[in-house]
Amino acid sequence: MLGQSVTPPMLPLRTPDKVMRLRRMGASFPTRLSFLRVLLRRLSAEKAQVNRPVWVMDDDGFGHAVYTVPFGGHLYSLVAVSINLPPELRTDRVIASAWDTTYILYDGVPSTDEIARIVKTAPLQEAARFTERDLVLSRANKSVRLFAHTVERLQAGGQPDSDLVRSTGYLMRTTAVYGNGKFGIADRDVFAARDGMTGPFMAEMLTVWLIRGFTHDLVEHVGGAQLDPHLKRHLGIGNSTGLGMAPFLVSHPLLLNAWILARETALARVRAIETLNALQIEAIYDLVSRAAQHLLEWQVPDVIGQQRIDQMRQEWPQLAAQITPETMSECYPLDRLWQNASEFSIDTQECLAALMIEPFGDLVDDLCNTMTTEHRVALDSSMTCAELQALIARDWNWAMCDYEAPEACHQFWYLSEAKAEPRLGLRHEENGARLESPLDIGRKVACLAQDLHISDTVANLLARHPEHRTAVRRVQTLDRAPYGEIRDNLIGRDCLPIDMLRCKLGFFGAAKFDPKSDRWTRITLCQGAPLRDELGGADDWWLPTFDA
Repeated sequence: MLGQSVTPPMLPLRTPDKVMRLRRMGASFPTRLSFLRVLLRRLSAEKAQVNRPVWVMDDDGFGHAVYTVPFGGHLYSLVAVSINLPPELRTDRVIASAWDTTYILYDGVPSTDEIARIVKTAPLQEAARFTERDLVLSRANKSVRLFAHTVERLQAGGQPDSDLVRSTGYLMRTTAVYGNGKFGIADRDVFAARDGMTGPFMAEMLTVWLIRGFTHDLVEHVGGAQLDPHLKRHLGIGNSTGLGMAPFLVSHPLLLNAWILARETALARVRAIETLNALQIEAIYDLVSRAAQHLLEWQVPDVIGQQRIDQMRQEWPQLAAQITPETMSECYPLDRLWQNASEFSIDTQECLAALMIEPFGDLVDDLCNTMTTEHRVALDSSMTCAELQALIARDWNWAMCDYEAPEACHQFWYLSEAKAEPRLGLRHEENGARLESPLDIGRKVACLAQDLHISDTVANLLARHPEHRTAVRRVQTLDRAPYGEIRDNLIGRDCLPIDMLRCKLGFFGAAKFDPKSDRWTRITLCQGAPLRDELGGADDWWLPTFDA
């Protein structure tokens, strides 16, 4: 019918049993569906212009600035505060109480009085309280060596060393980007329905991109000269992320399902492309070469992390050798390539998945509109216990183990009293398991399964055993949200929280993962992304390389 949208053809989705395992989630790469990419495409479509109405900085770069940008019919402002931080107080750990720079994303354009309030309170972060006009709260520390080096080179009339820019990738790194009501800032509901803000984490991504521009301005101000645009484009914004982010994926199963389903649907659509034209084939060749260069530029101190990168470097030429003019000219070439990739490591497979999605924005970008959900997790008390047992038998075999075994209950999640942040304890070595947070989903469902025989309906079961309420809800939720559950034991010895971090950060748009342990990592955001005066150009910065 005229005007009716047509759903693109697609091949079967990958199964949740394969996709939702921690090892594969921990191999995630950014895609064109990542939230930063979505934001910048929208800003470019609107031809948004960023202004800087306030710049009050001394010669050493201490003071404050305000940036304003129109987005979706509203004005937003980043208020940035820079202080002289003693070196002994500079730390990326969450216990820090002072930072080089702090930020507020403000709803509208702040008055002089509001700027004064923010300049006073933003450096206090958790120790302060904010208002509903404050949408996002953040802070960042300098990459001291690169920042100081860049200032020195600019002051001498030169440019920073390209190898140092390539290896570091950012002038500052954030240690938190808080949203959704923390410390009195606006709840997401205040602005979530606004045009442009409906997607996941749009306010946070806007904040990060504006912070990146501020770091460029600050180093140029102190250095007294302009950065080369190529170097500036490669300078993203760093981030240090720890355990505080991991439980989000467990506590938001419907949202996680929406994210994964969108990505998997995109992959299924491109695999269903029957034939490729010459421009599409050329784009794939270019992306394969870019990924190879990106892997060469990606170095980390972590031994296990570097071994995985090295394996990808070894496998990538073998993968590239399969992408010949002949194979790309056959029917369903991308599905054939995907099937052949099963012989490679999980990391190489997931990088290929992101690459295959990249050139086909016209086919997949509509899926960005499906990555939020208004649905809420609900419990159906009318379900029979037999029906519930059938769901457990179908979806939860991975959770059925002996949780009395030390390796199966090795860890416990809890909330830090000092910082109100999630932490991970060792059950058999540390006290505190009595304060355990309910992230032991597999164990809860296994306990539920043992009691299902005593009742006919869920209502009657819960009347006798209300402690099973969480487990019943999770089983019922997974039935309608198949990608909503991490299908691994989150309290077992083998659970590595960094896998959960990487999955979420990949959806943010992060790259250059630099693990510092199995509990926290550094990353780079916005590397290669358009600068403020480049909005409206091509959306072509997946896995950016320095030489591009």
